[in-house]
Amino acid sequence: MSRRKNDLSQRLEAVIKTLVPQQEQNPDDLGPMMRAIKAVHSISDHTSTTPEDLERQRAAEELFARLVTPGIGIRSDSLTVGSIPAEWVSLEHGHDRRHAVLYCHGGGYTCGQLGYARILASKLALATGFDVLSFEYRLAPEHPFPAAIEDAVAMWDYLMYMGYGARDVIVAGDSAGGNLALELALKLKEQGRAQPRGLVLFSPWTDMTASGKSYRTCKTLDPMLTMEYIAAVREAYTGPDADWSRPCYSPLFADLRGLPPTLVQVGTNEILKSDSERLVENLQKAGVYAQLEVYPECWHVFQQMPIRRAAVAMESAGRFVQRII
Repeated sequence: MSRRKNDLSQRLEAVIKTLVPQQEQNPDDLGPMMRAIKAVHSISDHTSTTPEDLERQRAAEELFARLVTPGIGIRSDSLTVGSIPAEWVSLEHGHDRRHAVLYCHGGGYTCGQLGYARILASKLALATGFDVLSFEYRLAPEHPFPAAIEDAVAMWDYLMYMGYGARDVIVAGDSAGGNLALELALKLKEQGRAQPRGLVLFSPWTDMTASGKSYRTCKTLDPMLTMEYIAAVREAYTGPDADWSRPCYSPLFADLRGLPPTLVQVGTNEILKSDSERLVENLQKAGVYAQLEVYPECWHVFQQMPIRRAAVAMESAGRFVQRII
C-alpha cells in the first residue's frame, strides 16, 4: 500500500511541478494550468467511488495542496472537536482575533482533508485577517448524508462555545463546501438560531438536479468537472433514489429568506456557473443582499491557484467581508 502511494506521489509531483506556473510566471498563461488540472484529475477514475479510486483521488488532492498552499506568514494548529479533526489557520503577525471564518472544503462530498482545505483556508486568512477554522467532515460514500451537515453544525456549536457570537463568524465554502455552507445556514434557520455574519461561496454546488443551462453550454469548456463526475458523487452522497430537488440537497430550491449577506464567485468556464447565477437571483428575490462575481476564462474554484486572477478574487472576498463586519 505505501509503495503504491509513493508511486502516485512521484507521478503527481512530476506532473504538477512541470505544469503549474510559479508566482513569477505570466498569470494569464492558462494552457499549462489547464494541463496540470487535467493531469491531476486523470490519476484515477473520478466517476468511480470504489475504495481504491477514492484513495487515489484523496491522495492526489493532498499532494496538490502541498505544492500550491501559501506558506509564508501562515501558521496552522490542529485540534479535534469531538471526533472531528480540525485546524486553525492564522496569520503569524498581528491580526483580528475577534472574528473568525468557518471554512467548509470542497471535494464532491467524497474527497477533501485538512491538507487540501489549507489552500483556501490560508488564502482566506490572508484576505480577511481573521483566524480560519477548517474541519474534516465525514465523507461519502462511507458516511453519506446527513453526516457532513451534522459535523458542520458541531463545528458551529464549538465556535459558539469558544465565545464567538454568530455575528462574529463568516462561513465560507467552495464547490460541495459551498453547498455545505448554505445547508449550515439553512439548518441554523430551521433551528431558530442566529445566522452567521455572512457567506462567502466559491463556485458553490447548489443544484443537484443539474438543471442549469451551463451544464450543457460549458460542457466542453470545463477542465475539471463533468456530468459523469457530478452523477457519481451525488449518488455517493445521497444514495441512488434521492429526490435531488429537496432543499436539503439543493439549497437553490430552499426558502432563502433570512440568510446573511452573501458573496458568490464563479468562473465563466464551469458547468456549475448556473448554480451560482441562479442562487444569487433567488437570494435577491428573497430579500437577501447577494453579490455575484463572474471571472472570465476561469474554471471551477480557480481561487486555489497561484495566478493573478485568484489573487484579485481573494482580495475582493476580503473587501466584501470588511464591508459587512
